[in-house]
Order: sequence, then C-alpha cells, then structure tokens
Amino acid sequence: MEASYYIIDTGRYKCFWQTETFAERKGCCIGGEKDMKNQPIYVEIPIDTNIDTLWEASQDPVLHAQWDLRFSSITYVPKKESEPQLFSYKTKMGFTAVEGWGKSVGSFHAEDGSRTSSLHFGTDQSLSPIREGKGYWKYQPKHDDTITFLTQYDYTPGFGRIGDFVDHFIFRPLMGWGTALSFDVLKKWLEQGETPTSQYIRFFSHWILTFFFFFIWMYHGLIPKLIYRHPDEMEMVQASLPLSNTQSLWAVLIIGMGEVIFGWIWLLYRKKRHLFFLQMILLPLLTLSAVLADPRSLVDPFNPFTFNLALFVLSIVGYFISAGELPTAANCKRKKEGA
Repeated sequence: MEASYYIIDTGRYKCFWQTETFAERKGCCIGGEKDMKNQPIYVEIPIDTNIDTLWEASQDPVLHAQWDLRFSSITYVPKKESEPQLFSYKTKMGFTAVEGWGKSVGSFHAEDGSRTSSLHFGTDQSLSPIREGKGYWKYQPKHDDTITFLTQYDYTPGFGRIGDFVDHFIFRPLMGWGTALSFDVLKKWLEQGETPTSQYIRFFSHWILTFFFFFIWMYHGLIPKLIYRHPDEMEMVQASLPLSNTQSLWAVLIIGMGEVIFGWIWLLYRKKRHLFFLQMILLPLLTLSAVLADPRSLVDPFNPFTFNLALFVLSIVGYFISAGELPTAANCKRKKEGA
C-alpha cells in the first residue's frame, strides 16, 4: 500500500516522505529527519511467534496497554472505513496522569511478508514532557520462523530549552529503556505465556528488594561500624570472641567493610537469586550469634531476632520471585545497523 506524502514541521525539523519503507531507509522517525541533538529511539527484538499473533498483540489497544509500560490505557475512537484510526491514551505519572491523542497514519504490507505501521501522537497537556512525535513499528519475518519486531520514533520535548536538557540526559534514555523492557515483556508473553502483569510484579518486586538489601548492608556497614564505631558493636564482638579493645575495633571495621562490599555486590552481581539464597543461610546464623553474644537483646525493641526475621522472610520472597527469567531491556537491540 502506497501512502500519501506527509509534511511535518515541528519547529525542529521539516521533511516529507512517501512510504514507510522510504522513511525507514532514510533514517527518519516517520515524518522527520534525525534530530540534530538527539537520536531517535530505536528498539529491536526477535520473537518466536507468528506475525498475525504479534500484530494483534501490538495493534489491539487492550492487549497493547497490557505489555507496554509507556501506556496505562489506550482507547480507539470510532471511525469510518476510509478514515485513519484515531485513539486516545493515558499514562500515569505518579499522582497525576498525562492524556494524549494519536493517529494511525497508515500500514504497509510488503511482498516479502513484512508489515509496517506508522503513528502520529502528541498531547496538549502542559505537564507532559512530550509535545508531539511520530514513529513506526515493523514486523519482519526471518528464515528461522521468528519475527523481528522493531520500532523507531522521535518526538519534540516540552518545556523549551530546559525540557531539551532534561530529555537528552534523563527522559529520552528512560523512554528507550521502558520501550525495550516492554518489548521483552511482550516477547516472554507470546513465547512463554506469562502475563505482562505477572512479569511486571516480579520485575519491580525484584528490584525493590535489590535496592532495599543494598541500603540495609551499606547502612549497617557504614554508619554504626565504619563511621561512628558504635560501642555496642565492639561489645558484641568481645562477647563472642576473646579480643582486646584494639582487636575488637579492627574486627568491627573489617566486618563493616565486608558489609559495604556485600551491599555493592547486590547492585553489581547479576544472578540475584544466588544472593537471596545466601542470605537465607547467613541471616539465621547471624541472628543466632547475636543472641548468644547478648541474650538480653531479645527483649530490646527492634532487636536482632525480629529484624533479621523480617530480612529472612524477604529473602525467601525474593528467591521465589526470581525463579523464572525476569524481563530485561538488555535483551533488545538498541541501535540500528549502520546508524
């Protein structure tokens, strides 16, 4: 299907195109040349499914909103057969929501079996970091019976020069990451059958626990041990081992450094399930040693037994939610070949 010529002038660029294939070859985000400051967002992933299933999952507004992290809801506007498909979308941002409009500019079914769908989107809300943009999705069948699903889009940021700065360093990388994560969620949904809701619950729970344990180990290593060298820390060591004051101080410092290192391991080590399992072993041992060193601590508020019990339970939760492969933006290709 040949599309009509489209002319786009956002104040940052102006160009025209005739077909989606031409725009893609020229490196445009449908309707515009590459921005001088920012590269268009590009995401690509292979999906082991048939093209009709993938098309439905990405073109049906209800199914699309389930896996795409960028949208909370998408609603099609009733249309006549000859008119372009209009839709509205909503994206929740904290305690507020951004609503916008969209238009399916056209779709193209090529002789090689590939399909392309192009969109024009924007919002009139002053709160939105995006004013207006265009993009396309392409579905390219491969010889190994997979479909290469890719997107490229660009947009005009809001809030003037400040918005340009924030978009370049924060929002645009975040949008690229969110798009890539969403594509991997879609892939696992179609290939493995796990719903997007389940994947996102596991993903965000996993990372909340990761940053929580990073904070716990860093705090307990730095504050009471390395920085303030709290007397209670030395007393616990001396109650467990026959050490002098100087030796106890060095033992506390070494333990503190070990806790700080373990905190950083929580951020850097990729196989977090191993760390959850390790904590399931270490936390009962640490609790037992603390109670044996000072049995009176059992009657203290926020004592080692109740605190470590909470950490132990959270470690079990983390261990089980990490049982399956978590979605990750790293599974997507983020640069176009030859770009």
